[in-house]
Amino acid sequence: MTPLAQLLEAALFSASRPLTIEELSTLEQEATLADLRMALEQVREHYDFEQHGVELVEMAGGYQILTRPIHAAAIERAHFSVRTPKLSAAALETLAVIAYRQPVGRLEIEEIRGVSAGGVLRLLQERGLIEVVGRGEALGRPLLYGTAPMFLELLGLRDLADLPRAEELTIALRPHHPEPEATDDAAAYVEAES
Repeated sequence: MTPLAQLLEAALFSASRPLTIEELSTLEQEATLADLRMALEQVREHYDFEQHGVELVEMAGGYQILTRPIHAAAIERAHFSVRTPKLSAAALETLAVIAYRQPVGRLEIEEIRGVSAGGVLRLLQERGLIEVVGRGEALGRPLLYGTAPMFLELLGLRDLADLPRAEELTIALRPHHPEPEATDDAAAYVEAES
């Protein structure tokens, strides 16, 4: 790796959050954006070529060195990783509404969920998953909410375009129907063929 790639690797290794390319550019004033992107690619190739246990991931508008997903379960079982506090079903529902409808106001969220959302919105803001992104045009100019970069980090997404489309969610949420059991005729057909 080039000295610039090694410098970026060190910065990414020491950071606890994704670093944007603009933040990385402060490390080496003379490096152009093209130089930085090439150096990041060298870091990525280094981890991929030698099949390291970590990889360079582009997420939440930046870059971060993370454990490869195939090792995540073992590391979590051994309690080596910092656990992200789990969200309640109400918080997840509200987060999903905001992610797909942003910018969205509290009243619209409550209309969709059918319950009050004030406490959940406060919790999501405290955890840094949502933020106020503006004010609506309705009476009283209500606050409008959108997802924060931490939301993308939590889900490991590069940007909001990586969210599953509504059509894909419909398929994923469809109730599972078990396969019909083989009838005696079908079992006899299989036995006869083998």
